[in-house]
Amino acid sequence: MTSSASSTEDDSLTASSDTSPLSSIDSDCSASFTFDPNNNSNVDGNTALFCKLQISDEKHQEVSRKSLQTVVTIGTGTFGRVELVKHEKTGLHYALKILNIHRVVQTRQVDHVYSEKKILEQLDHPFIVNLFTTDQDERNLYIIMEFLPGGELFSYLRESRVFSNSTSRFYAAEIVSALDYLHTHGIAYRDLKPENLMLTKDGHIKMVDFGFAKKLRDRSYTMCGTPEYLAPESLSNKGHNKAVDWWSLGILIYEMMVGRPPFRGKTTSEIYDAIVEHKLKFTRSFNLVAKDLVKKLLVVDRTTRLGCMKNGSLDVIEHRWFEKINWDDLINLRIKPPIIPTLYHAGDHGNFDFYNEPVEPGQVAPQRERDLFREW
Repeated sequence: MTSSASSTEDDSLTASSDTSPLSSIDSDCSASFTFDPNNNSNVDGNTALFCKLQISDEKHQEVSRKSLQTVVTIGTGTFGRVELVKHEKTGLHYALKILNIHRVVQTRQVDHVYSEKKILEQLDHPFIVNLFTTDQDERNLYIIMEFLPGGELFSYLRESRVFSNSTSRFYAAEIVSALDYLHTHGIAYRDLKPENLMLTKDGHIKMVDFGFAKKLRDRSYTMCGTPEYLAPESLSNKGHNKAVDWWSLGILIYEMMVGRPPFRGKTTSEIYDAIVEHKLKFTRSFNLVAKDLVKKLLVVDRTTRLGCMKNGSLDVIEHRWFEKINWDDLINLRIKPPIIPTLYHAGDHGNFDFYNEPVEPGQVAPQRERDLFREW
């Protein structure tokens, strides 16, 4: 897994989950299959569908932390961990994100943790993780989210080494839909990478970990994100905006089709140098239409980068590489994903890495630190 660059502005722990029980799962559901482009044809006027999605002011389903039983740890991070938990009455599974208050305060991430909570509470999109509720005690902050049993997209890419053109296009399309939604509401995601893309039980993408996400009115001057995915403007002192997400999309498409990001190095400094030098090379097998899209996304000048001009995300949506995508079917989850996660029962965590369970409960936060989270 690639590491994220340090930031004094945002930092967080990845979490994800799924609230729906698995109604009919057997061993046959583990099969992967090739995405059928014939099920992916375009229809007139479908690009207007994104305008129908609005920020939700409704509260998510109320779930009491005290009614949840820990199953296993499915993720760890700077401030704590993510646990798979099960509701003692309904049997539904959730992801419980646990952040140690003292660690959050000591690393000066109070505002950023609040920001992640606030952003996720407002979002309602099929390709973005759902937050249900939050809680706290004398030690930790708690965020209860949907459990995404498919695990990280990164794991599937690592196993297969590369994705086919059609598989890459499917995942990229779902990400474009989510980015368009975020940008419409002034939010920059700022940490797009395979590790932050989880699969639902049916194989659809969910963007997780909004620790670097921020609502931008103009520009941000803090460098944050993952080194290989940083846009050139993030490395300068001139500030960046939502354009960094379209750059990261170009990096992601390249990595899915080649198996590695285009700008690499043995050290962070070497990676940054490679980004600045911008020597973009493609393999011979790289689809020519996909190549055209990636080159237009990886334009150094953000004012001429695809997705950042007058038509905004519409320029990305209408690119030739996506011409077989029926966007209405996509957003309504009517297109079968190319990969179906292996799942044998509800709460199956076989698609996650093993983590040692914590021995100590964590440090109790002083009252002055707990007071910082009165509105949590």
